[in-house]
Amino acid sequence: MRLNLVLLLLLLGLSVISLRFGEAPLSLSEVVGGLLGTGSETHQLIVQQIRLPRVLLAWLIGLSLGASGAALQGLLRNPLAEPGLLGISSSAGLGAVLALYFGVTAFSLWALPAVAMLFALLATLLLYALTQAGANNLTLILAGVALSSLAGALTSLALNLAPNPADVQDIVLWLLGSISDRSFEEVRLCLPFVLAGLALLLLCAPALDVLALGEAEASSLGIDLARLRGLIIAGSALSVGATVAVSGAIGFVGLVVPHLLRPFVAYRPGRLLLSSALGGAVLVLAADIALRLIGTPRELMLGVVTALVGAPFFLGLVLRSRRDML
Repeated sequence: MRLNLVLLLLLLGLSVISLRFGEAPLSLSEVVGGLLGTGSETHQLIVQQIRLPRVLLAWLIGLSLGASGAALQGLLRNPLAEPGLLGISSSAGLGAVLALYFGVTAFSLWALPAVAMLFALLATLLLYALTQAGANNLTLILAGVALSSLAGALTSLALNLAPNPADVQDIVLWLLGSISDRSFEEVRLCLPFVLAGLALLLLCAPALDVLALGEAEASSLGIDLARLRGLIIAGSALSVGATVAVSGAIGFVGLVVPHLLRPFVAYRPGRLLLSSALGGAVLVLAADIALRLIGTPRELMLGVVTALVGAPFFLGLVLRSRRDML
């Protein structure tokens, strides 16, 4: 599809820009030399060990949040649904904070993403239970807000009981969301879970198009709604939980991107999945480039930048929905 090709080319262009700019700007030839291993050792170190993992993490985070947001909106038929708003990201963050707080990461490198994904799965299962009970959109949003508040309160409790100020600072900085100072270790850690989650979500594309007709119509056309919900729950929990475990909470990507791209896919939820995934990667990478180019005494956190973009957008959606109801 033309839209996906444009987004992919834009993503590749932003990736080159991200590899070029930083505290030590590089030319295009220096970036190529650093990638291929033909440049100086300094350029190879900057490109391969510092900037390339950052670019790859931006891809993985954006793909996960964009696809999860589009899938949840299609499943719940709620344009305000997204992992952060519905408490999935904050629950995954709580799981990761508890893993850090209790030191379970000392036992296994996989403990942190495993606990984060478990908490994301629990949050998603709660939302699924509400949909089974016949809750309307407003109830789901309120439940998501309550879930986010509860996860935030428990996270604050963990911070309050942290044994020393250094642990508090580390947890707070992690919660703000960032992909700076990350290595290929974090990429390898979350990559299999993100790929598995994205595969599950993309499998749901045809069924989501049918579900747009209504649950009764989808069932009559042979769609297994229980299986569809299970795939989206598992896919969202795997992908979002894994990325939160390595980057912290980065919000609003799953809300903003599907809304921007929906008109370009003829409002079809299934076609929106891949486009939102690519669009999410574009947004995260663009935000990461912007925060590095802004002249501040200390580099801004990625989660702060996406919130500054997403919160006004969300407010605008709410006001527009209110006008439509009048």
